[in-house]
Amino acid sequence: MKKLFASLALVAVVAPVWAATQTVKLLVPGMTCAACPLTVKKALSKVDGVSKADVNFDKREAVVTFDDAKTSVQKLTKATEDAGYPSSVKQ
Repeated sequence: MKKLFASLALVAVVAPVWAATQTVKLLVPGMTCAACPLTVKKALSKVDGVSKADVNFDKREAVVTFDDAKTSVQKLTKATEDAGYPSSVKQ
């Protein structure tokens, strides 16, 4: 039993090294009404690895926090595009 706990403790310490949480700002210029951010947020939230998606209608942007071991910026922009709102990375 002690070996099991030691192994679990080691995994808990090492696991964060394998993946990194990243945050990206996406420009979503096609949002034209108050319902648009809801649709964009829903699409982004469905992407595996996304932990947070904040969409701002006034700025026409989405700030997305995600696990880069599970998804990528390309998958995020594809999700918004598939929802009808093409996006790009804000530089």
